[in-house]
Amino acid sequence: MKLRYIILLAVSALVLVLDQATKLYIDRSMALHSSITVIRDFFNITYLRNKGAAFGILANSSYRLPFFLLISAVAVCVIGVVISRLKEEQKLAALSLSLIFSGALGNMIDRVRLGEVIDFLYFHWYEHYWPAFNVADSAICVGVFLLGIDMYLEERRGK
Repeated sequence: MKLRYIILLAVSALVLVLDQATKLYIDRSMALHSSITVIRDFFNITYLRNKGAAFGILANSSYRLPFFLLISAVAVCVIGVVISRLKEEQKLAALSLSLIFSGALGNMIDRVRLGEVIDFLYFHWYEHYWPAFNVADSAICVGVFLLGIDMYLEERRGK
């Protein structure tokens, strides 16, 4: 089996298990909107549900669920095709795309199962709050960051 597929399978398995296990734990052990302070004035575990996209975008739209499911399915398919076309030496690109793939899949599972996404990681600085997120969201963000680094390095190699 080619290395890029091994990376995709390993990263996806790890992220999906961690994402779904943490969401299931939060759902079963906390009441909706309850919060546990982990680091005072900085980090809480807060059980929230997000019907929208990042920052609650389109949360009240009547077509939000089909739209988000379609976008997630297209993203997963496109990333799968891109990964299949990577060269063997493009390990960082494979890792990056695998993180984005598994994050999109993790949130898509929530949307199919619940019609919304469970979020629980809630960072803030005193009264200034960042929107809550989850493991899948983190995988997507790290994947996009690493993909940016990979693109920069590829451009430098080309010069």
